[in-house]
Order: sequence, then C-alpha cells, then structure tokens
Amino acid sequence: MTEQSFTTLTPEALNKVDAELGTFTDLIGLRYTEVGPDRVAGEWTVKSHLYQPAGIVNGGVYCTVVESLASVAGSVWYGERGTVVGVNNNTDFLRSVREGVLRGEATPLHRGRTQQLWQVVITDEQERVVARGQVRLANLPKRD
Repeated sequence: MTEQSFTTLTPEALNKVDAELGTFTDLIGLRYTEVGPDRVAGEWTVKSHLYQPAGIVNGGVYCTVVESLASVAGSVWYGERGTVVGVNNNTDFLRSVREGVLRGEATPLHRGRTQQLWQVVITDEQERVVARGQVRLANLPKRD
C-alpha cells in the first residue's frame, strides 16, 4: 500500500483499493467490515460464479478468504516494522453453502518476532461455522 499504511487502514479504504486494482478478493465479492491489529472481519454474498460443479461454494473461495483476512490482520499488527507473507494456509470445509451472506473473522493465535499464526472462522447467516482455517505468516523486517 503506497498511499496509506496498514496501521491506519480502514475497511472502506481497503475495499476501495481492492475495487480499483481489481484484486481477487474484489472478484469474489469480499468486503472488509472491520480492520484492526487484533481482528479483521469481512463478508460476501454467495453467487453462482463462486460454485464448484455440484452447485456449492468452491473450497478455494474459503481458502482465499482465510488467506486474505489473516494476511491483512497480520500486516496491520506488524505495521511499520516490515511486511508479512503467508507460508501456510490450512482450511477445513465443514458445511456446504448454496446461498446467503457469509462472514469471516480473523483472530490471532500467536504473534511472535519471526512468525504469526491466525485463525479464521467463516459463518453463515444462522451463525453456523461453515469453514475454518489458519494461516502462518512470516514477518519480514524492513531492510535498512
């Protein structure tokens, strides 16, 4: 991000950047609803372009949301010290979904000097967990 640092990023600003750049998260319709160092949340509406052949949400959509929410959260927390990169994404698919609004929430499990581990829980409109994942991030300090 060139115009605004991750430490001061608002959900609105992040959604605007995604839309302007045409990012993958914008393509799937993910909209950030909360952005902070201890929690990042977002939601999206299930549409047919997100389906796999059986007519349910493709698991890759859940992986994308898990990766995106965790990476933004880790970046906000790490802030001006440098950047973070994902090194592992492990996502479980628990319930099939054909329609509705889904919500994801990233919270930290571990934040250390060289790595972070974030958990992301995705729920449906009835607040049932439909997927959960975790992302390990490597902290890359700024180079002088």
